Parts: sequence; C-alpha cells; structure tokens
Amino acid sequence: MIKENQRLLNQFNVITDGVSVLFTLLLAFWVRFFLLPGGEISVPFSHYVYLGLALVPIHLFTYASFGLYESFRKKRLYQELGRLCTANVLDMALLQTFLFMFKEVHFSRWTLVFFFLLNTALLGTKRFFLRYLLRYYRQKGYNLKHVLIVGAGPMARRYLDKIRADKELGYHPMGYVSDRTGWKGLDRLGGYGVLVFLSFRYDWYGYDSYLPAADEVVSAIPAEEFSQTPAIISACEKAGVKLSMIPFYAEYMPSNPQFDDLDGLPLMNIRRIPLDNWGNAFLKRCMDLVGSLLLIVLTSPVMLFAAIGVKLSSPGPVIFRQERIGRDKKPFSMYKFRSMRVNGGQDTGWSRDHDDRKTKFGALIRKCSIDELPQLFNVLKGDMSLVGPRPEVPFYVEQFKEEIPLYMVKHQVRPGITGWAQVNGFRGDTSIRGRIECDIYYIEHWTLFFDIKILFMTLFKGIINSEKLN
Repeated sequence: MIKENQRLLNQFNVITDGVSVLFTLLLAFWVRFFLLPGGEISVPFSHYVYLGLALVPIHLFTYASFGLYESFRKKRLYQELGRLCTANVLDMALLQTFLFMFKEVHFSRWTLVFFFLLNTALLGTKRFFLRYLLRYYRQKGYNLKHVLIVGAGPMARRYLDKIRADKELGYHPMGYVSDRTGWKGLDRLGGYGVLVFLSFRYDWYGYDSYLPAADEVVSAIPAEEFSQTPAIISACEKAGVKLSMIPFYAEYMPSNPQFDDLDGLPLMNIRRIPLDNWGNAFLKRCMDLVGSLLLIVLTSPVMLFAAIGVKLSSPGPVIFRQERIGRDKKPFSMYKFRSMRVNGGQDTGWSRDHDDRKTKFGALIRKCSIDELPQLFNVLKGDMSLVGPRPEVPFYVEQFKEEIPLYMVKHQVRPGITGWAQVNGFRGDTSIRGRIECDIYYIEHWTLFFDIKILFMTLFKGIINSEKLN
C-alpha cells in the first residue's frame, strides 16, 4: 500500500511540477510586459510557449536527479526545499548558457528572473502544503508505514521512542522480534527464528510461525547478538522487504557518515569533519582574519573603555590570561578583560552568574560579553576562530574526557569566541552534555553560512542583553 501511495504521490508531483514550469514562465511573461510598465515585446508570446514546453522535461529530469521524487518521509522540509532551489539555480544557469551560445539575446532577462522566482515559490509552497496534508492524515492513522523492529536492546528502544515522538513521520511499530522478552512497550511477535516466515506476509498473527505484513524491517540488535545479522539480512531479502539497520555503535556515529572504498572493502569514517577539507578550512580562516581585523578596529573604543574600567575597578592586570586547550589538544593562552578580583581558583573555579569574585564593573562587561573582545587577537594569531566550540582549561578537559562521551572530538577544530552551544543557551555553569551535543552538531554540519548565522544570533542576543541592562 505504501509503494502504491508513493507512486501516486510521485505522479502527482511530476504532473504538477511540469504544469508549474510552463505556467510560471507564461505568468512571468504577463508580469513583465502587462503588469510592469516600460516593456517592449521583442520576442513573440508563442516563442515563450515553445521555450516553456522545452523547459518542462529538462526541469523534471533535474528534479528527478536531485531526488525530489523520492520519499521525503525521513527528511525535513528545509532539506527538500534546498534541493529544489539548487535544481532551479542549475536549470537557470543552463538556460542562460544555451541562450548565450545560440545568440538568443532577445528573450527578456526580467521574464526569466520572474520565472525563476515564481516557479521556486510555487513549487516550494506546494511541497509545504503537501507535507502539511500528509502530516494531518498520518496523525489520523492514514498513510502509515508499518515497521517491524528486530531486537530489544537500547538502540531498538531509542528508535521506538523517536518514531512515537514524531507522528509526522507516519511510522507504525507493529511489534518486535527478539529472543529476549520483557519489553513492555511493544508486542513481542516471537524470537529471531520466526523471521524465516516473513515471505508468507500474513496480515494476522496468533502463532509464532506467522508475521504481520511489514513495509519495512528495522534491525537494531545489540552487540552480543550481532551473529544474527546474516540470518536477518537473508530473511528480508527472500521476503523482498526493505531492511534498515541501526548498528549497536550508532551513538558514536555521525549523522551523515562517509564511506571510502578499499578495493571493494567499505570503510566508514566514524567522524565526518567538513573542515578537514583544505578549501573549507581556507574559507573559514579567511573569514576569521578579515572578521577579527574589522572587529578590532570597530570595537577599539569599547576595548579602551573596558581597559580603563578594569584598571580602576580593582588592583591587578587589565588582561586576564588563562591556559586553555585548543585544536589538536594544544594549550594556548586565551585573553579576556579581567572581570574578577585576583584569586587562587582562577584555573579550576567555575564561573557562575552570581559569583562573589566578580567586580561590579566586571559583572557589567560580562553581561554584555565585552570581556571576550581581547580574544579577537587570539583569532588573529590563529589560536581561535570567530565561531567554534568554546575552549576549556586543562583541569576540566581531564575531568570531562572521562565522563562525557565524544568530549574530545571538539578539539579537532579551532575553538571559537562564540558557538552553536552558546547561542542555544549553553554558557557558563550549564549542562556539559548539552553543550557537547551542540558542538558535535556544529563540527559535523559546518558551512560558511552556518558560521554567519551563529555570528548574527550572537549579535542579536548581545543586543537583547544590553536592553535588559537599560
């Protein structure tokens, strides 16, 4: 039933996408020459019709190549819209190249711009409402994908929690198969031995030798039962049922693992770091150099004011230097404006919102994050980046690396003045686990636009904090 529904949905998408391409090109012609003033028609309307008819199969082929007619049940709307925009940009570039090569310079460029915008907006809106309708009907119990879970370990339980928490996915767990018993959250349909009866695919069960029809089998067996894997794969292949596998080490895997091929032997990279790419690292370093120099110039009056205020507020140095652990676990001296009285616990004491060691002026500059400005010189030196995981003192690194899973992964990139964890509220005395989850997400999903987004979010939060002081 799911396959039939997906086939009908794909047919609907192909037809409506083709109609949209032709319709929006003709609509763009009307907008340019009849809605907006000052346009002279140099190419007959019929030529735009022929162009639209030619663009329909090209766009549909591009959409198919970008996977827009696959099931998006497991993907979010922004991922689908991202593929749509990329496909439209590519088709627009191809169209402009074709018109240039064949000297078809009389087609209105504004018409083509309007066509790109209208087509992207219309198809994006269609997909938004389509997802809304599918979510509504799935919550009502329609268009569900029936899933059989194999295994009863921690990964199987996590999978069940995920699909039950997100009704939009439309997964219905029918039961689980395992030699273990005692999982009260789901019906047990038998031991691993009953998987050989998957090919019978009966829609009722009352005996261990029958299994309900499943649209998908999800294997999430624990490490001690890994020897069952060949039999599970064989049973699903004989039954022609789609099999997905959640390895018992899934909590250590990235969300988008990369695979290398060693003469036919697949090698999975357990940690994908986009900044390992030389081009990505070069772009980020360029942004750090330009951004830090610009910010040093712009904030120099503020830093002068802070330096005078620190000097007058309490005895001691203006700049507080503290050893932190940076990229590749190398120590460096991080600079800040001193916001506390000189004390003996500066290398191990945790900073809190209400801390008796703070001076009044120190509390003010910490509230506005002005105390962090000297770290722009750390960025200039190459010890830090504008955006990245916050560095910790060696005392806490030694403590957390034993207590927090994946804690040391953060040291594979330069630490930052601000980061994804900080803009999500994990600052100071907050959850280390939550902070590391944000840091790992940032490291694995890094893009230049992601950095820019974090910088703007940091600026926005800084403005809000300043308003609260007033």
